[in-house]
Amino acid sequence: MSQISYYTEESLKKLKDDLQFLKTVERKNCTNAVAEARDKGDLSENAEYDAAREAQALLEIKISKLEDVIANARIIDESKIDLSKVSILTTVSIKNIKNNMAMKYTLVAESEADLKAGKISVDSPIGKALLGRKKGDKVDVNVPAGMVTFEITNIAL
Repeated sequence: MSQISYYTEESLKKLKDDLQFLKTVERKNCTNAVAEARDKGDLSENAEYDAAREAQALLEIKISKLEDVIANARIIDESKIDLSKVSILTTVSIKNIKNNMAMKYTLVAESEADLKAGKISVDSPIGKALLGRKKGDKVDVNVPAGMVTFEITNIAL
C-alpha cells in the first residue's frame, strides 16, 4: 500500500511533467536502443542488448513508482496552513540547545527533500520530531550523532 504525500500545486505539476517526459521521450529512447542492439546479431552473446533491456526495465520501474506517487498525491492549499504548529510545507527555524546553532528547514514530502535547499522530509527523524509542535517547544531528536535537543524559534510559510 502506498503512502499519501502532500504537495503544492506546482510541485505536483512538476511530478506529472517528469512522468510525461519519461513515458514519451525516455521510453522511446529505450525502445530504440533495444531495437538497435537486437539488430546487431546473436542475442545470447550481445551485452549491448542485455544492457539496453536492463535500462528499459529500470525505466519502467521508475515510471511505475512515479505513477504510484502521483496517484497518492494530495494538494495542500497553502492559505489554509495553520502556522501555530509545524506541518508539511511550513518553514521551521530551530536552534540546537547545546551549541546555539540556528537552522531553518522547510518540511516537504520525501520526494521533494533536498537538504542543500533547506528542504527536509516529514519522514526524516527531524521532520517527524517537529511535526505538530509549536513555537517555543523543545524537541529531542535521535540523529546519527546521538540525541540532540532543538528549540523551535519560528514557524512560517
